Amino acid sequence: MKATMLSKEKNDVTFKMDFEADEFENAINNAYKATKHQYNIDGFRKGKAPRKLIEKKYGEDIFYEDAINQLFSDSYPVALEELKIDPVDRPSAEFDKIEANKGFGVNITVTVVPEVEVKDYKGVKIAKVDDSVSDEDVDKDLEAMQKRNSRMVVVERPAKEGDTVLIDYAGFVGEEQFEGGTAERQPLTLGSNTFIPGFEEQLIGASVGDEVDVKVTFPEEYHSEDLAGKEAVFKCKVHEIKETELPEIDDEFAKDVSEFETLEELKADIRHKLEKIAKDKAEYEMKNAVLEKVYEGTEIDIPEVMVENQIDDMLQEFQQQLRYQGLDLNQYFEYLNKSISEFREEIKPDAYKKVKTKLVVEAVANAEDLNASEEDIEKELAAMAEQYKMDVDKLKEVMGDQGLHYIKQDIRNRKAIDLMYESAVVEG
Repeated sequence: MKATMLSKEKNDVTFKMDFEADEFENAINNAYKATKHQYNIDGFRKGKAPRKLIEKKYGEDIFYEDAINQLFSDSYPVALEELKIDPVDRPSAEFDKIEANKGFGVNITVTVVPEVEVKDYKGVKIAKVDDSVSDEDVDKDLEAMQKRNSRMVVVERPAKEGDTVLIDYAGFVGEEQFEGGTAERQPLTLGSNTFIPGFEEQLIGASVGDEVDVKVTFPEEYHSEDLAGKEAVFKCKVHEIKETELPEIDDEFAKDVSEFETLEELKADIRHKLEKIAKDKAEYEMKNAVLEKVYEGTEIDIPEVMVENQIDDMLQEFQQQLRYQGLDLNQYFEYLNKSISEFREEIKPDAYKKVKTKLVVEAVANAEDLNASEEDIEKELAAMAEQYKMDVDKLKEVMGDQGLHYIKQDIRNRKAIDLMYESAVVEG
């Protein structure tokens, strides 16, 4: 097979594949061997009839389609590699006249990845993102740790906001008790806003044993139409009042909640962790800022099919997320009173940005000749194997060649983003 580039117009490439007569003949013979058992020829058992007799009975071109399909599937990837063509869609093919004992050609037209030239991706000016950690940040984290280690204790005093009360209640509209408005020994944290607006405030000041009539008005949009907008009374009885007891933040607290002996050591560890988080977050934001500026400064004629393919991927990913939640895609759209085509149109700008960003990053990787080394790949696989609790060799087997290709591409892209970020001018 000989591959020849014919033309390139925008993102459409046309090239030709020429096959010699002997290539075509070999392909026909292979097609005959693969399908001869399908034909009935008098005097021969299935699969034993000579090729010429089958062709005589069913037509000289009986094996042409299978032969051509095989030639095409074997040679198309080779031609793409030889001509350095990166397709993004299925090709269209126009065949020359096919005749016995003669070669033939086929003209292929296919949409390809656009050529991208990224300018000024080094020295991009961005604003510095603050990554400092204050004493207040450390104290806030310490207070959250204190709350996680709190306990509830019974108190003998009137209830106040923040307390948890144990109550019985029964709800009435007029003189009639309504269904679903009754509970016994129900815990309720005052100020949590988990009950109807106005309910919890009326229990503040109540003591154990008190019976309180809580008067409320159900919201107009309440889920039960029978109660929506109506006034009601909940007859409540208080059985118990508890408050949250917080441990003292001192050296003993540090020993109880960590491996450290003193509060100062615990604070130092909290600060170290917060600084790491803040630094990573700031770096992530600044990398995005660099990428956004390079993105905005690059013009690309993106084939529509690339955007549509990205939408397909996003839709498939969304469908998978719904399945994890026990939902069906069609049911989801029915609930929203929306069609899939409307949803596709909504996410199209997002899809376009994803495609363009990927093309920009890959163009920088190509311009800088960035590649994933064997060490990079092994390190990435080791991290993934640890995450998924798998053996590295088993992970490689599961991922296959395509999975490894994605890993290499991801490493190249990260290197490209790092390069742009490291060469950026950070101001402020």
